[in-house]
Amino acid sequence: MGYTFPMPPNDGNPAPGAAMAGRCRPPAVAGLFYPAQAEELRRLVSELLRDAAAATAGANPWRERSRAENPPTPKALIAPHAGYIYSGATAARAYALLAAARTRIRRVVLLGPAHRVALRGIALSACRRFATPLGDIEIDQDSIARLRRLPQVQTLEAAHEQEHSLETHLPFLQLSLDSFRLAPLVVGDADARAVREALEQVWGGDETLIVVSSDLSHYHDYDAAQQRDRATSAAIQAMRAESIGPREACGCMPLRGLLTLARERGLRVEILETVNSGDTAGDRRQVVGYGAYAVFEPPPRRPPPQRMKTAHEDKRMRTRT
Repeated sequence: MGYTFPMPPNDGNPAPGAAMAGRCRPPAVAGLFYPAQAEELRRLVSELLRDAAAATAGANPWRERSRAENPPTPKALIAPHAGYIYSGATAARAYALLAAARTRIRRVVLLGPAHRVALRGIALSACRRFATPLGDIEIDQDSIARLRRLPQVQTLEAAHEQEHSLETHLPFLQLSLDSFRLAPLVVGDADARAVREALEQVWGGDETLIVVSSDLSHYHDYDAAQQRDRATSAAIQAMRAESIGPREACGCMPLRGLLTLARERGLRVEILETVNSGDTAGDRRQVVGYGAYAVFEPPPRRPPPQRMKTAHEDKRMRTRT
């Protein structure tokens, strides 16, 4: 779902196709899914992130206090891509968790489903930068080079040109992180193994964040959507990739790949929020579901504490040498 925001006056910028040739992808849905004016966009996203941080702390103040000194940072986020009036607050619930890692995360691998162009496999862009009203984001060429070697990966500019599933996440990333490079992937007809293999190439360490863009169910009545989305959230939390199809989540292709790899690596999924457009800005006859989830790596194993030797054991050890 989109929402029309006021458009800026025509400033002579080239049309999307012409700008693509100049190696920069311009925003395609600014003014539709989110504000086109930089200051308005900055103000809106900042407010959404502030409210999300407050909601997270209010939901479980004991947990927040216990994590205050060393809060865990997600390895991956799953968040929606509708117009901000519909799902912006839900997306913010995921991005608010990055506050403690805003200087540490330097690379973001962003995967979203193809809405505009039918394709097999995964599509890269040849652009050097992706632009939003908040500025340009550099593309991580090292990641692109690694991914390009895979047979399921191709460069297809048409898949990126008008795709909103990636673009709607960019302003959140720009205001949640200090400086990062982006690896944007549009996922078409690709099975979980193909996506998993691509993610393994760019998984990285704690400098790398994975983001999967997906809404949940589409165009059911409010009660039916709630029931379906609760079941999908349970499958996501249990990392049952095989239980999630296009009827459950429009981003099922990248989502299944992430969950498959996360399960293999022993990660855990936390449900942050599930709502639908009937809760935010639409009627309840036909709604779209939205969910925010965080995927955490297991904490590093601590060595077992060493038992202090008794005086008798210590004496016996000395007599052996």
